[in-house]
Amino acid sequence: MKKAFITGASGGIGLEVARQLAARQYQITMVARNENKLREAVKSLPGSGHLFLAADLTDERDLQMVADHLATYKYDLLVNNAGAGIYGRFTDIKLDDHLANMHLNMDALVRLSYSFLQHATSGDALVNVGSLLAHSSLPGGSVYAATKSFVANFSESLWYEYKRNGIFVMGFNPGAADSEFHAHAGRTAGDFPEFVVSKVADVARELVQALENRQKPRVMQGWKNRLMMFGFRFLSRKSAVNIMGQISPGMRS
Repeated sequence: MKKAFITGASGGIGLEVARQLAARQYQITMVARNENKLREAVKSLPGSGHLFLAADLTDERDLQMVADHLATYKYDLLVNNAGAGIYGRFTDIKLDDHLANMHLNMDALVRLSYSFLQHATSGDALVNVGSLLAHSSLPGGSVYAATKSFVANFSESLWYEYKRNGIFVMGFNPGAADSEFHAHAGRTAGDFPEFVVSKVADVARELVQALENRQKPRVMQGWKNRLMMFGFRFLSRKSAVNIMGQISPGMRS
């Protein structure tokens, strides 16, 4: 039985990926901050033998504990799904909040990737969940968008480094989804135009399918998102940024 380790797994995309992988006979270890939500999430998974670790990846001690766990126990798959953002104009948000999000979205992801890849063997896989914003700026979400560009480029480089060892690395970039992420960031998925919002189950299904295909180091989720980004190729960068600013929840008062 394959074993998967998934961060940010108590809800949203992380939980749905856990469910779909469990249905494919994976044994899942789930990581998130809220222990009560994790207990309920584990119960919702098909199969048996699933585990959880309650940890706040923005806390250095918790992060080290999770990194040590990955370095000690063998997993076939790591899904770095934990991430956070805040909608709003740059200086309307506390600097410490920006820095905390950067730590979670980049530093923690790098730390856990390192622990996993040190012991990965042929057939193993690492999936780093980024965002459509790896391909585009987002006024009203500037720091978040920048961290996701980091994740995409980091993942592509690792894909090349490890492919000869039979280890697959993928940066998976979903668009807006109907998850709790937007509430935590200070808005709702309903603040986006309906045509760009995907169902969490559909996002997870595409992630799992891309993982099984093992073809691309960078995957953009959703035909609507791919169509929008294709259209941006025919615009000036200035025009594309203006469009993103107009649809961004972070630019609304």
